[in-house]
Amino acid sequence: MTAMIMHSASLSTPTLNRHGVWKNSLAAGLAVALHAGVALLLVLGWNVEKLTVETPRVLRTQLVMLPPAPVPEAPAPAPVIPVAAPLVESTPPPIDAPRPVPAKPVVDPRIQAQKLEQAALARKRVEEQKREQQAQQQRERQANERRRQDAEQQVAEQQRQARQAQELAQQRLAEQARQATADSRSYQPLSKQAPDYPQRALDKGLEGDCTVEYSVMPDGRIDNPKVIEGCHPLFIRPSLAAAQTFRYQPRIIDGRAVTVPAVRNTFHYRIK
Repeated sequence: MTAMIMHSASLSTPTLNRHGVWKNSLAAGLAVALHAGVALLLVLGWNVEKLTVETPRVLRTQLVMLPPAPVPEAPAPAPVIPVAAPLVESTPPPIDAPRPVPAKPVVDPRIQAQKLEQAALARKRVEEQKREQQAQQQRERQANERRRQDAEQQVAEQQRQARQAQELAQQRLAEQARQATADSRSYQPLSKQAPDYPQRALDKGLEGDCTVEYSVMPDGRIDNPKVIEGCHPLFIRPSLAAAQTFRYQPRIIDGRAVTVPAVRNTFHYRIK
């Protein structure tokens, strides 16, 4: 089948008239000229400046207090004849000026917290010092108590030792007395002759003591007399001679006479 395309006058592109073409050409030319001018200005260093915004004007007002209007003076009164009555001047009561109200100080919470913390630390330090003082006083009391107890114990120990020493001394004395009693019962001196005072000692005015030690034999005589140290040489010979003359009652043990050793006798040489 063959299709045939028919050209219709209504479907063809309308032809432009001269007036429309002229308008389009003019608009295109103006646009090209405008772009060319802008490009030229940019090449020449033209900068686009910002538009300055005009600062709005501010209207300021000020309150001005005008002085009060002058009061017209009253006309002078007619002179008054003074009378004898006294004049009393009355002064108006003073008007108290209003006192300024002090402004409340603004307290910084951090400063307040810091002050509270410092106060708590100070209170804690004071309590620690009190506890330390109490502990120190307790230690001192304990030390004083220990010293007192030690002193009491020392005194008690000294008293106990003194009592023991006294008891021992008493026992010793009792033993010596008993021994002396027993000895005196065992051997009694029957005769003793005083020594002669040396003439040389008399001439020199010498005095002294001389102790002689000897043994009492079963027959009552003495044996092996000797002088103990401390005797003056002038008193040795008369002391030994006098001791040789001593006679004793012999000691009897179990019915037998025995020897008594280490018997001492002291001679006292005095000038009267």
